[in-house]
Amino acid sequence: QVQLVESGGGLVQAGGSLRLSCAGSGGIFSNYNMGWFRQAPGKERESVARISWSGTRTDYADLVKGRFTISRDNAKNTVDLQMNSLKPEDTAVYYCAAARASRGWGSYDYDYWGQGTPVTVSS
Repeated sequence: QVQLVESGGGLVQAGGSLRLSCAGSGGIFSNYNMGWFRQAPGKERESVARISWSGTRTDYADLVKGRFTISRDNAKNTVDLQMNSLKPEDTAVYYCAAARASRGWGSYDYDYWGQGTPVTVSS
């Protein structure tokens, strides 16, 4: 059983930056592709970014390309999301999730989820 705990959320002005971190425990972190998702009030959860188990492959939603960067440190069991040039529409609860890498990069089935960290971007 993998446990995921997000941190780093908060209130920031538009144009500012935040760095979210997700710490994993209870499993072999490098066995998992990792993803960041977000859910805004009244909206469905959406994928923001994902990274392969080795860190060599990444993928971003069009809305965040060029502004967000996902990275991971398997030695520390962490995956981070650097968010720059934040916009009010980035306001949401951000979740990290783990997907077994054995399913391949083409799989979007996530096995474990964190509790989320809220991000509010003021205009």
